Amino acid sequence: METTMMATTNTTGSGSQTKLFEGWQCSPVWVGELKQQSITFSAVNILLSITAILGNSLIVVALRKESSLHPPSKLLYRCLATTDLLVGLVNHPFYATYWMSVVYEHWSLCRCALGAMSITGSILCGVSLYTMAAISVDPLLAMLLRLRYKEIVTLRRTYIILAIAWVLCPVGSLLFHLKYRIGLWYSFIATLSCLAISIASYTKIFRALSHHQAQIQDHAQQQPSQSNALNMARYRKALYSALWVQLALVACYVPLFTVEFVIPLSKERFPNFIILQGMTVVLAFFNSTLNPFLYCWKIREVRRAVKQTIRQAICYT
Repeated sequence: METTMMATTNTTGSGSQTKLFEGWQCSPVWVGELKQQSITFSAVNILLSITAILGNSLIVVALRKESSLHPPSKLLYRCLATTDLLVGLVNHPFYATYWMSVVYEHWSLCRCALGAMSITGSILCGVSLYTMAAISVDPLLAMLLRLRYKEIVTLRRTYIILAIAWVLCPVGSLLFHLKYRIGLWYSFIATLSCLAISIASYTKIFRALSHHQAQIQDHAQQQPSQSNALNMARYRKALYSALWVQLALVACYVPLFTVEFVIPLSKERFPNFIILQGMTVVLAFFNSTLNPFLYCWKIREVRRAVKQTIRQAICYT
């Protein structure tokens, strides 16, 4: 233990700090006494894996059948549901394997599972952030472009944007593991950029809506047409649905980002760091289970399609 602490104190540079921390996550010195917590983490990840797979599979199938949503908007939600599905299929099993390897002291498997979870997790997390930024821009473009929206925001262009995200995220993950400092700054800038885009988009949208509401109140005697009122109501519903999903993602991921940036700055390590990081990782992965419920709760078209899919599945069985 003293040797380990001395190594911690003498370590310089955040990159080496992080490599040491990753090594300690599969070290009997640090995690050997966390067997009970490891069993709990494994059970939670297995449970969340099942719920994420079932929920997001249902959403992906339902979105394929839903035709009332604008195709590019539907594609963005399908991409987000797909990344959440992959979290259930890939990340949760890897993380459960990591914790079970700690229980049975299979340290080589521990390192492999942890590395695989870290790589796939950073990729899927990045794609989710890019997709949420695109989802936040979508209603802004609908407001600014109006009649030209469907002409400019096409399915092909949306596919291109998502393809770029799926290329950039593996590159960022590779940088993070090969050149830690560069990867850290890359992920930091990318995360802040996505959040800044989302905040700027929603701020501009709500300012425009407030201005629109003020105009209606100033001309109270002029009743808006029924079609305009209906379109505005639909727009607001779509906007608040996207905002709920965005806030859920931020709430689930901010603790993980905070821990990931704070841990390399600390010169000492404690077993509680591993427990804390484990809790934040599980919380981030929990977002993949939470999203299907948000879709069904806030998006009426998705809720209707999900009900129809469930009825058809019951009839087939």
